[in-house]
Amino acid sequence: MIIAPKIKGFLCTTAHPAGCAADVMSQIDQIKDGGPILNVPKRVLVIGASGGYGLATRITSAFGGGAETIGVFFERPALKGRTASPGWYKSAAFTEAAEAAGLYAKNFNGDAFSQAMKDAVIATIKADWGKVDMVVYSLAAPARTLASGETVRSVLKPIGESFSGATIDFNSRELRRVALEPADEAEIAATVQVMGGEDWEDWIGQLKDQGCLAQGCVTTNYTYLGSEVTFPIYYHGTIGRAKEDLDRAAQALSSQLTEVNGHARVIVMKGLLTQAASAIPGMSVYLSLLFKAMKAAGTHEGCLEQVDRLFRTQLFSAGQRCDESGRIRMDDWELKPEIQDYVQSHWGQVTQDNLDELTDFEGYRAAFLNLHGFDFEGVDYLEEQQPDVPMAVQDF
Repeated sequence: MIIAPKIKGFLCTTAHPAGCAADVMSQIDQIKDGGPILNVPKRVLVIGASGGYGLATRITSAFGGGAETIGVFFERPALKGRTASPGWYKSAAFTEAAEAAGLYAKNFNGDAFSQAMKDAVIATIKADWGKVDMVVYSLAAPARTLASGETVRSVLKPIGESFSGATIDFNSRELRRVALEPADEAEIAATVQVMGGEDWEDWIGQLKDQGCLAQGCVTTNYTYLGSEVTFPIYYHGTIGRAKEDLDRAAQALSSQLTEVNGHARVIVMKGLLTQAASAIPGMSVYLSLLFKAMKAAGTHEGCLEQVDRLFRTQLFSAGQRCDESGRIRMDDWELKPEIQDYVQSHWGQVTQDNLDELTDFEGYRAAFLNLHGFDFEGVDYLEEQQPDVPMAVQDF
C-alpha cells in the first residue's frame, strides 16, 4: 500500500515504515559520527523508549556508549490494513540496527504503569544483567490505571483562571483561538498522578527492593518548564503541578539511592514538537516563533542533539549545570535573552498574513510530519509499503 499522512486536528493517524526507519538510521549515523561518548552506563533501561527523548536516549546510549538497552513502550502494530504507530516502526528499526551491531536490545510493549510490566522487566534484568546501571523515565501517557483498578486521566488546563491562546491548524494553516477553563482540584490531582513522579518512584523502589540497582546507578526524568510566555498554560497549569512533583520525587529518590552511591536527576530540555506538545493551546505559536529565532542563531536542536549534548557535556561529567532545585538545565539556549526577546516581542503579532514572515511554521509542520515518518529526504513516498513490520517484543 502507498502510505500518506492523514491529519485530523493535531493527530496524524498514519505512519510510514520506511520513513521511520530512515529517521532512526539517520540518528544512529549522527551519533556515530560524533565519536564515542565516555562514561555512558553499559546497562540502560528506558521507560518510554519509542519516541522523542526516550528513543534519542536509547540511540545515544547504544551507539554512542556501546550500552545494552531494554526499552519499555506502548505501541500499536499494524492491523487489518491500518499502519502501526510510528513508535512501533522506530523501535523495530532501532532493534534491527542494534542487533546488527552486536548490541543487546530487548523490548517490552504494554502498560508501563502495570505491575505485570514491572515484574517482567525486573525478571529480565535479573536473568540477563543482574543489575541495571541507568534507568531513564521518559513516559508520556494520557492516563494511568492505579493498583486499585481506578483509571485517572491527565488534563491540559490552567489553574486559578481561564486561558485563551491560539493554535495553528496543520492542514489549513488557520490560526484559531482556544479557550480553556481552569482545572478543579480533582483534575489537578489526577494529572499529578499520571505525569508526576509517583510511578518513577515505584519503578526505582521495586528495582531497589529486588537488588537490581548497580553501584553508582543513575536515574533521570526529562521535563520541560517553558518560558514566561507559556507559563499560564504550562508551568502554572496542571502540567506544572506534575513537573513540581518530579522535583519532589528526584529528591526522595536521591536519598534512597545513597545506599548504592547513586542519584536521581530531573533534566530540563528545550521546547520541541512532540505529540503531547502539539495538543497544548498556544504551543504551536510559541514553538514556531522559537524555531525561527533559534535556527537564525544556529542553536536549534532536536531530541537527539539535546541528548547528545547532555551525554557529552553534562550528565556524566563533573561540571553539571544545575539550578537551585538540582535540575540539569539543557534549556539554556532556549532561554537566552535574545531568543526570548524575539518570541515575546512577536507573541501577540502573529496573524494569518505574517505567519511565514514571523515564524517557522513550515519547520514546525515538518517536525510534526517527521514524528510519523513523513517528509524525509531520500524516502520514496510513492513506493508501495508493507505496513506489517515484525519486531521481537514481549507484550503486556
